[in-house]
Amino acid sequence: MKKIIFIIITCTIFSKANTQSLLGVTGKKDTSFSNYNAYISTLKTFPQIKLTAELNSSAIKEKKNISFFKWGKRKMLLDVFYPKKNIKIKRTAILIIHGGGWRSGNRTQHYPLAQRLSNLGYVCFTPEYRLSTEALYPAAIFDIKSAIRWVRKNAWKYNIDTNRIAVLGFSAGGELAAFMGATNGNLAFEGITGPLKYSSKVNAVVDIDGIVSFIHPKSGE
Repeated sequence: MKKIIFIIITCTIFSKANTQSLLGVTGKKDTSFSNYNAYISTLKTFPQIKLTAELNSSAIKEKKNISFFKWGKRKMLLDVFYPKKNIKIKRTAILIIHGGGWRSGNRTQHYPLAQRLSNLGYVCFTPEYRLSTEALYPAAIFDIKSAIRWVRKNAWKYNIDTNRIAVLGFSAGGELAAFMGATNGNLAFEGITGPLKYSSKVNAVVDIDGIVSFIHPKSGE
């Protein structure tokens, strides 16, 4: 009898610990966070700052709105920025993940960065992921993992070295980038989408201002 009671209590605790509130899932994108809005809010404190403009370079190519997989009718999109010049040495790939508190922001925020890195010889990708108003954790993890697998599958198109795939992000995107590295090979976070026969392993992580300790006071958002 004691064993049965213990099992019931354990299952109840586990269930409550893994329950997520669905109140924030509206099905609508939160567009409150953008480069321009961040610029305006910061301008009073730092009047010298400027928004970085997109780079118009004849040395790079751009392919936008590529679907890397679908959720029902919902296409998950990414963009590619890569050097025009063909070289024999395979290039490093960088997936740039946008921030926005996991509920806002969009991949176009990092076009200027992707363009400048591409101009330096990198192949850059700006994938989108489902925000928390669309789907709860770990949906965003699964989406980025799928994007990484897509990059590996299509590495031959962009002359990419599959042993040099990096993820870079800022704020929530930085946390997602760090999560990619921390879960290399962890089947619990692979999901079931994208070209599953390809690895989602990353070889480098660049976390710009992304929370990695959720017990820190500044992780309150």
